[in-house]
Amino acid sequence: MTKPLYMWAGGKNKLLAHYKPYMPAEVDSYCEPFFGGGAMYIHVMNTYKPKYARINDINKDLMGIYEAIKNDYDVFIKRMNILEAQYLPLEKVDRKKWFYDLRTPYATCDHNWSPIEESATLYFLMKTGFNGIWQTTIRAKGRYDTPFGLGNQKDKVYDRDILEWWHNALQKTDIQSTDWNNAANNMSDDTFFFFDPPYRESVADYGNGFSDEQLLDLIAFCDTKQSVMLSNRDDGDWFSNQKHGMDFTHINVTYTAGRRLKTANGHAAKKAREILLYRTTPEENSLQTLLNIV
Repeated sequence: MTKPLYMWAGGKNKLLAHYKPYMPAEVDSYCEPFFGGGAMYIHVMNTYKPKYARINDINKDLMGIYEAIKNDYDVFIKRMNILEAQYLPLEKVDRKKWFYDLRTPYATCDHNWSPIEESATLYFLMKTGFNGIWQTTIRAKGRYDTPFGLGNQKDKVYDRDILEWWHNALQKTDIQSTDWNNAANNMSDDTFFFFDPPYRESVADYGNGFSDEQLLDLIAFCDTKQSVMLSNRDDGDWFSNQKHGMDFTHINVTYTAGRRLKTANGHAAKKAREILLYRTTPEENSLQTLLNIV
């Protein structure tokens, strides 16, 4: 089964089963302006096979990975294989030093890699970095500067089959890196929109905060669409009070990447609850409408 390219804090892979009752019956056009890890994109592309898709994230470096996989696949793979061949034979302590020796020139732009090689390097760092976190620093100025991960890879760092799926799927996908509003404009009326903005008051904002005022603008935009979902961390009654004409449901989740509960023995997965605002015509509702017409 196809998976996201990388672990991503707040990724929706485990929530897809909970979303299923609220998914639209058909999707011919799809737009996801806060892309992150792309779990919903995988589901939509495999299930509905839309004629057109648009993905966007304000993080240009992140979207550069998808651009490279879409348009310069062979160069990207070659760079990944070179890095993997250097990394895998090393012992864990040596892998850690190797990681930091690679991360420093990436974070500080002190290198002569091509744009495609740089995107592949970022992807390799993300596959070997800590727990799906996008951490930046003053020196990195928004670029990836996350610490080393567990270093426990055995025979591979990345999955070739997954990368090939993404290469093929992205051929039908418009990739952008702009504000969510720009990315969501000029879509057809029947577009299915999925919004997964940064959590309210989140410390893991990947260098891009998102204010309540921006959330209110986003919710107002969603309320004008006929096929839309917006997911976020449940925060009391805040979202349900701002939902306008949309429906909502709560989903219990466990954060296994990024957001962890501190304990006496370290950190453990944290129980939480998310909210889904939605306006869609699910398959069962479409069938009932058809039966009523007949």
